[in-house]
Formats: sequence, C-alpha cells, structure tokens
Amino acid sequence: MLNFLGKRAVASGISFVGLVLLVFFLSRLTGDPTSLYLPLDASDEIKNQFREIHGLNDPLVVQFFNYMGDLIRFDFGDSIRRSEPAIDIVLRGFGWTLQLAAITLSLVIFFSIVLGSLAAFHVGGAFDRIATFFSLVGASAPDFWVAIVAIVVFSVTLGWVPTSGTGSFAHWILPVAVLFIRPFGLIVQIVRGSMITALSSAYVKTARAKGIKNRSIIFVHALRNALLPVITVIGDQAAALLNGAVVIETIFGFPGVGKLMIDSILQRDFAVVMAAIVVTALAIFLMNLVIDILYSILDPRIRY
Repeated sequence: MLNFLGKRAVASGISFVGLVLLVFFLSRLTGDPTSLYLPLDASDEIKNQFREIHGLNDPLVVQFFNYMGDLIRFDFGDSIRRSEPAIDIVLRGFGWTLQLAAITLSLVIFFSIVLGSLAAFHVGGAFDRIATFFSLVGASAPDFWVAIVAIVVFSVTLGWVPTSGTGSFAHWILPVAVLFIRPFGLIVQIVRGSMITALSSAYVKTARAKGIKNRSIIFVHALRNALLPVITVIGDQAAALLNGAVVIETIFGFPGVGKLMIDSILQRDFAVVMAAIVVTALAIFLMNLVIDILYSILDPRIRY
C-alpha cells in the first residue's frame, strides 16, 4: 500500500510543478502591472523602480526560478494591490471556500446516497422515475443560469434571502443550494447505477434468503460494494468545489478563493494568483490521496 501511495505522491508532485510552470507564464500574458498601478504619465524611472521592487525587471525564466526558490522556503511573495503577504490573503479566502465546499458536499453525499440507493431498490417504480427525473434535471442545469434565476426569484421577487455577501445564515442559503444541484443530480445517477448492479449480485440474494432486513441489505451489504465509482465522482465534484466554484462565488459576491483568483487576475496581482493556485492544487492533491486510501480500504485488492 505504501508503494502504491508513494507512486501516486510522485505523480502528483510532477503534476504540481507542471501546473505552477503553466500558470506562472500564462498569468504574465495578462500584461504589465505598472499600467494598472502607476499613473499614465509616470516616468520610465518610476516604472523601472516599481518593476524592480516587485521583481518584474528580470527575464521571465529568471523570475520563475526565483519564485520556485522562494516557494521552497514557503515564501509566496507580497500582494501588489494589498501590500501584505499573498498567502495570508489566500488562506482567508480559502477558509470561506472550504466552509462552502464542506457544507455543500456533506449535504450532497448524504442525500444523493440515500436517494440513489432507494431508487435502485425500487427500480422501475414511481419513486425511481421521480428521482431519476429530478437528478437528470439537476445534473443538466447550468450553475450560472440557476444562480441568476434563484436571485431573481428568491431575492429580488420574494425577498426571502440576500442577493450576495456574507454575515448571516441567510447569506449561505443560495450559494449552497445552487452548488448542491449539479453534483447531487450526478451522484444520484452514479449511486443508482452502482446499487442496481450490487443488488442483483449473489451475496445480496443470499442475504435476502436469510431474512435480513431490506435496510441492512441496502445500506450495509450492497452499498459498500457500490461505493468505488461513487467515491471517484465525489472526488471529482469535491475538486470542482475546492477550485473555488468561481462562477457561483462571483455571482453571489462570496469572498472565497475562486472570486479572489478572478479579481487578482484582473488586477494582475501575480503573487496572489500564484498563491491561490498553489494552495488549491495542494488541497486537491491531498484530497486525491485520501480517496486513494479509501479505495484501498473498500477494495483490499487495490493495495496489491
């Protein structure tokens, strides 16, 4: 098992370096920050001083190796716009995103597993048809469209919840609800398909012949063997949420890392952009490692 996890860690490390390399050079294509932060009539001397202070005078390759050297020492640089360590800004935003993702994913996992399992147990029945219909609608609905409609209906028309921002429980309702819909619909379909296969297996038939209760058959015997593909999809959806749910955070003015990345790219605040990418990538790599461990627990054959 350690050999398996070691190989995965090495592969993740290579991917991480490649991601940092790609984002570093692509972010520089957005332009020179001096045109945003200095007056239009600033002299060349002042512009050169600005670039020198922020390490922008060196060739890009030199800047990259300097950045990697600082990164090894956990120095992410300072924000050009906010004049404070970039990592502090990112960790504040990431905390908001992590809370949003954790709440949404917890609700998604619970409701999708219960609904998908019950739909598989009553396959072909009215409950299965209703669950399938709503899950397909949810999986197909564009997040940005759902968010706009939700704001128009529940915030502007009915006035039940705020349109954006944070500060109270009501501010969380729409972002969580909108983020919930797509992964919920997708995972219900995956759980249903996996559970139909598991419930038709020989060991389930044996359990029924022994008189074991349906609840135990569904949630004890069949569910564990149906979870491998479900965990894969949950991991993908968790990664999408940790990426910041950029569209949703921007629409609802939620101060997470996704909105922070968009704002920092527009502001050419390279240190914050890089810190946000690095922190998010590390979180996703760690999450993938946890998923690999769960694989090996659910299916011991993977350890070998």
